[in-house]
Amino acid sequence: MSTADPAVLQAEADQFRQEFSAVREAVGLVMVGQTRVVEATLTAIFCGGNVLLEGVPGLGKTELVKALSKVLELEFRRIQFTPDLMPADIIGTNIMSSDEHGHYRFEFRRGPIFTQLLLADEINRASPKTQSALLETMQEGSVTTGGIVYHLTQPFFVLATQNPIEQEGTYPLPEAQLDRFLFKVTVPFPTRGELNEVVTRTILKQRLEPKKIITGDRILQLRDVLDKVVVADPLRDYAVRLVMATHPTTEFATDTVKRYVRWGASPRAAQGLIRAARVRALAEGRAHVAYEDIRHFAEEILQHRVLLNYDGQAESISLSDLVKECMKVLPEQG
Repeated sequence: MSTADPAVLQAEADQFRQEFSAVREAVGLVMVGQTRVVEATLTAIFCGGNVLLEGVPGLGKTELVKALSKVLELEFRRIQFTPDLMPADIIGTNIMSSDEHGHYRFEFRRGPIFTQLLLADEINRASPKTQSALLETMQEGSVTTGGIVYHLTQPFFVLATQNPIEQEGTYPLPEAQLDRFLFKVTVPFPTRGELNEVVTRTILKQRLEPKKIITGDRILQLRDVLDKVVVADPLRDYAVRLVMATHPTTEFATDTVKRYVRWGASPRAAQGLIRAARVRALAEGRAHVAYEDIRHFAEEILQHRVLLNYDGQAESISLSDLVKECMKVLPEQG
């Protein structure tokens, strides 16, 4: 627990709220609707997580990352994942070159992963071998090749997408890879009003260009503020119990979990609940975490980390509804 001066911490919380709100509004100039998607993505960037977006093509996922790169002044690259994509196409490769004296040597040519905002488009279309090229980068922020470790410029953020409809010729992400994503966010189709606004902004009027609000260095400074946000022991325990409620063998499991779940969320989920709760608390101008902060993103943090058993898959149990039930049943005081 932080021993910082409460007045100083509150002032930092107010400053965080102002900057977070300004970034959210700037991105909103490009993204029509999708407030939950924008909020989750910004939360992940500010606390150092990665996001998996699930939605059909054409919902503005690429535009979201482009807008973020401009508003946050971060370098942006996009990789289109295909079945023939190789790990070297992502991280880079060693090539042989010669100097002016004719001496040959190997030189490492960096791949597109050496950026700050990486859009991994349709990540489940690549083979598991290629998907795994992102594992070290997402967790450690580094790339190891030829026995040499290259550290990426921070902040580094991966936003991966997958299409929930067309599954032919895809490779489902393994559990170890899914666990590296702080959030899995479902991107909804726009409403009638939102779709009219999209057409108006993109076709009938001059497109708005988002302006720079903060820099990558400022994001790293704000992450230091996150570490000072107070998390009381009962709130930490609530996050732990919420994760344990997704495990069928624990005392906190609901009847639905016991019947349909094979394995619950990992310890990273408990860490993610606290990290995301701290961002939301600061975004609301508070220097302490509340129960609602932990519940706010619980669905996005837990749903992709829970494995259904055969019965759960056969019954097409909604993981989102299952997490909501756990939150509804679990008491705040344990």
